[in-house]
Parts: sequence; structure tokens; C-alpha cells
Amino acid sequence: MPSLDPLIQNSAYQTQAPSGPSRSNSGTSSPTTRVSDSAQIDFDVSVSGSPVTRQRRQAADVDVFIPKPGVARANLAVSASKPEGSTGSDSYPPPISGWEQYTVMQQHVLFWDRDQDGAIYPWDTFKGFRELGFNLIFCLLATVIINGGFSYPTRLGRSLWPDFWWRVWVGDIHKAKHGSDTGVYDKEGRFVPQNFEDMFSKWDEEDRGSLSEMELWRMIRGNRLAVDPYGWGAAIFEFGTTWLLLQKNGRVCKEDLRQTYDGTIFWKIKEARESGKGWNKGFGLINLVDLVRDQAIQRFGIFQR
Repeated sequence: MPSLDPLIQNSAYQTQAPSGPSRSNSGTSSPTTRVSDSAQIDFDVSVSGSPVTRQRRQAADVDVFIPKPGVARANLAVSASKPEGSTGSDSYPPPISGWEQYTVMQQHVLFWDRDQDGAIYPWDTFKGFRELGFNLIFCLLATVIINGGFSYPTRLGRSLWPDFWWRVWVGDIHKAKHGSDTGVYDKEGRFVPQNFEDMFSKWDEEDRGSLSEMELWRMIRGNRLAVDPYGWGAAIFEFGTTWLLLQKNGRVCKEDLRQTYDGTIFWKIKEARESGKGWNKGFGLINLVDLVRDQAIQRFGIFQR
């Protein structure tokens, strides 16, 4: 089996920006800004004795676009192209009272706490995933993984006893932060812009402002910490689900991923599905059938007419 370790040699990567025309992956016009990983700085960010520091380049001049990018934002998920976060978009703020009084990590899960009672029950999780378009089997699996895995860590802020309702507590969602992650959320649930930009500087190998399934897989592998199977599994589930929900032409775009962190993408998908337009991204059963058929044609020449 070939190695999945990245050989990243890019000198810059693309992000959405307020102005300046370019062409997007789908062929439609979209503005771009270039964030460099080789800005003029007076100290070393890579060394020859550690090749990985050269392969995984940091976004070195994020401060040109975002003031103090290393300082975590409590309630805004910002990027080089969206330094104001999701504010100003048509779907902002979501229909949640006091939205700006929640951390970004709390905002991420509020889609599943519609009544704002501070607790996400298993049926809340199931209903939310159904509204996003997932099938019954996946919704059941997600409910078991999310409520089974995150109920007790978020319960610890209230009691040492497990919660037999399997509730996930929004107020202590930061206690569910696991290892082997991207570091975009800090330990208190705030959003760190520098780490978000580094995701694309390090792993967007083709400078396309998006991540493919293989680039996501390499990122998951690259973020693995020693003796952390729980974190490994959580990262695979989270980014696997993200890819199933958001991919288009095999890639997850940067802006969709940013909106995933603050949860606004979930409200957008729900609104699109309820309006009759439908959500035009993601990977469903039909895509899986097409993929299997295409692979069968390539390898075995079957299903050809």
C-alpha cells in the first residue's frame, strides 16, 4: 500500500477574498486572495533536521488579513477571506437567542439544541442529522457515536455520575474536545484563526482553496498523537461526516469548512432542503452506486453498454 504521507511543496495557497476576480474549481468566477507561507520573517520556521517542518508549511502572513491571528476568537470563526466571520451573510445569525453569547464550539452544536435547554438528547441528534439529509442508518450511528462519546465528558462539569439520558451538555462542550485534532478550537472552545489557515497551508497540496478526501486523510494522519485511539477515531468520524455532507467534485471548500466550525452551514443546508432547492453538495447513496459502477467498469469492464 503506498504511503499517504504528503509531499507538500506549495509556496502559497488560495482563499476566498472580498475582491479580485479569478476562476473557481467549478468554473464559476470567484474572488481569491493569496496567503503566503513564505513571508519575510527573521526566524526559522523549518529546519533540515526535521523534514516534516518543510513539508507542512505554516501560513506565515495571516496577520496581513486578520489582526492577531494567534489570539482565539470567542464567538467568531474568521478566515483570511472572512475576517468578520459569518456576520453579514443572509443566514446570520441563525434562529438562536443570544447567538453571540456562545463560543464558536458551542455555536457548532446549537443546531441540535433548538429549544436551548442546554442539553442535546439522542433524539435531538437523530433529528438534526435527518434534517441534514443523512439516511436512517447513518443517523442512528451518529447518535450512538456523538451522544455515547461526548455525554460523559460534558457531564463532568455537573457530576461524576454518567447521564443515563446520554445528553450532551452545551455549556461544557469544550470538555468534549479530543486529542489528535486540528487545534482550530482551543481548550475553551474558542476559534484560533492561525490554526484554521494552517490547515490549508499544510494540506491543500494543489492550492485550490479546498481539500480532497485524500488531503483530509493525510491531515488526519498527520495530526495523530501517540496512544490516542479515541482522538483518531473521533477525527475520522468528524471529517468523514464533513466530507459526506459538503464535498463537491470530490473536494470540501474552505468557506464551507469555516462555516462548519461555527455551525452556520447546518442552518444553511436545512433552509435549502426545506425551500425545495435542495442541497447540491455532499456524497449520498446515488454517488456511491455511481462510484462502484465506475470502478467496476475501470477494473473489470462490467456494466458497460
